[in-house]
Amino acid sequence: MAGKLKHVVLAYSGGLDTSVAIPWIKEHYGAEVTTLTVDVGQEGELEDAVERAPINGAREAFLEDAKVTFAEEFLFPALQANCLYQGVYPLSTSLARPLIVRHLVSAALRLGADAVAHGCTGKGNDQVRFDVGVQTLAPHLSIIAPVREWNMNRQDEIAYAREHGLKIHVKPESPYSVDENLWGRSVEGGRLEDPGSAPPEEVFQWTSHPEKWPKVPEDVVVGFSRGAPISLNGRSLEPVDLIQTLNQKAGAHGIGRIDHVEDRVVGIKSRETYECPAAIALVQAHQALEALVLPRDLLSFKGLVDRRFADTVYEGMWYSPLRESLSSFVASTQETVTGQVTLRLFQGTSRVVGRRSPFSLLSHELATYDRTSTFRQEAAEGFIHLFGLANRLAYARRREALTDAEEREALPASGKVSPPTPP
Repeated sequence: MAGKLKHVVLAYSGGLDTSVAIPWIKEHYGAEVTTLTVDVGQEGELEDAVERAPINGAREAFLEDAKVTFAEEFLFPALQANCLYQGVYPLSTSLARPLIVRHLVSAALRLGADAVAHGCTGKGNDQVRFDVGVQTLAPHLSIIAPVREWNMNRQDEIAYAREHGLKIHVKPESPYSVDENLWGRSVEGGRLEDPGSAPPEEVFQWTSHPEKWPKVPEDVVVGFSRGAPISLNGRSLEPVDLIQTLNQKAGAHGIGRIDHVEDRVVGIKSRETYECPAAIALVQAHQALEALVLPRDLLSFKGLVDRRFADTVYEGMWYSPLRESLSSFVASTQETVTGQVTLRLFQGTSRVVGRRSPFSLLSHELATYDRTSTFRQEAAEGFIHLFGLANRLAYARRREALTDAEEREALPASGKVSPPTPP
């Protein structure tokens, strides 16, 4: 038996791994187990799973509805940072973990527990997110990872469950590992481990097969206020309803399928398949609105911050000074990111076909080519002369410094560098 503990709070999904973990922890650590299930929009009968926990040995079982918090405090800040890990993955699973950790730690402190537990493996990213998050928020708590410790396979777990008389719902054996929440659905394992083979259609549930795609395009107008989506087609929606509605609309058109070879935090490359219809559509719309209202230098620098933000979240560092500082910067850029973006959903793609904002920096008077233009074209010549001055000077000095004839011939004559002249 491992070291004695008094009370463990287990992050509990109701699946085979975490169901078996209840008696396993009691046996190996001599501790009472309380389960905590956090609803972040995953499908399935969560109430049934919670009801089974005490039957399988849990002292108590709690269910927390965290969907609104998830959308407002995690998903929308990530959307404002256009979060796409490696330019592809909208961080659906990555964003849920720090919220679950927050509830897990809160429950442990409230109940006076001396440890928390989770069902993560030793190969994935989630163990990092859970462990680092718990160690940051409550470093005095011990952390138990039964799957990482017991080294059981699926058949071992089923046999263990039967031996202990556990009430479990064992679905037909699937080679896939699935995780889902409001922001997306991830699938890995089985045939997906071969990066050279196309994902089988059986792994997809949120996005339609091409044979079922609508035959005509569908336009969706997404309304934003300070970088957060607030409406669809002029109808105001609460965050959870908006995401769920757009998941259905975009998913029906096959939008949001992602097939990605991903670099995990632990150093492993893995082939990941995701379905993120609303996330992909909203990031696309948000980027289009930012392009309309943010000046070029801010837009360029924010792109660097966005990429670092995505990496930080993926690496499990939500509770870090860096992430908090990045969030502060991103939030400061969103004051003018208000307006409407029209997306055309069709044939597996979403395309921006319109955008409007009271803060638009696209000035018709400056950009138009008709006679109403207020842009002083004659000023451009002087600007260009100054803009290229340093380049001309550097090129000329390089040529003057060359002594080898062949090297000198390799550079075209640049002429003398003349001082700038007024426009």
